[in-house]
Parts: sequence; C-alpha cells; structure tokens
Amino acid sequence: MEISFREMELLSRSLNQAHRAAIQTELNAAGLEKVGHPMLVSILQSAEEDPGGQCQAQRELADLLHVSPAAVANSLKCLERDGYVRREPWQRDARRNRVILTEKGAAAVEGCRDVFRRVSARMMAGFTEEELQQLAWLQRRMLDNLTAPDSHEKE
Repeated sequence: MEISFREMELLSRSLNQAHRAAIQTELNAAGLEKVGHPMLVSILQSAEEDPGGQCQAQRELADLLHVSPAAVANSLKCLERDGYVRREPWQRDARRNRVILTEKGAAAVEGCRDVFRRVSARMMAGFTEEELQQLAWLQRRMLDNLTAPDSHEKE
C-alpha cells in the first residue's frame, strides 16, 4: 500500500489535533483547565529543580516550546493572575525576573505530568516494545530531517 505525502500530512495533523484534544479533556477533568500551557509550568518546575538555579528568559522558554516570546509572555501573565507563578527580581541579573512556581503551581505541575502520562499510555496502548522503539526511531529521524540546517534545501 502506497501512501502519499498529502495523506501523511493529514495523518500528522490529525494525530496532533487528537493529542491536544485528549490533553485538554484530561486537564479539564483534573480541574486544571486554567493551566493554559502545561508544558510551560513543567519546564519552570524543571528549572527550579536545577541545582544551578538556571533562570530561563522568555526567548529561551519560547524556543523550548516552539512558540513566540509574546505567547510565553501572555501565558506567564495568565499563570501569574491565576496564582500558579510569581515573579521576583533575579539576583544574578536585575534586568530579568525569575518566575517561581507557587504551591498551587507545583501541584498543577504534578497534575499536568499525570495527564501527560495517562494520554501517552492511552495513545501507545497495544504497541509492542519493538513497535515503540521503531516509532521513536522514526520520529527522531523526522525531527532530525526538520531541524537539520540544510533541511529546507532538500525540498
């Protein structure tokens, strides 16, 4: 059976949309619907756990999340308004604010991580270990193709 690039594109988009919808449904069910960008709070938690105390700038967060710095700024503003984070001056550089998870934010991170695990388990149900390894290899290969410096020249 031959599959066209168009069919692959549609399948990829459908999978992405279904994954996002499943995550949002699970977040809503867990009472975490106000966490607009669950990966952002997860990254902030990881930064706090870093012994070096790395403070991530909005541009760095945007790059990690593959969104614009303005989108990160908007998400942080909403998270702060809803009590998930607070900002304080960063001791190493007064020009930057450090974003700190509140107790509510830390609890939300755990809830978000549980949601990610449940959705991933549901998405991967029925796959053998060999199939999962092959899928991971194929996804890494696709990612490498898209992020290679000359990937746009191959088209």
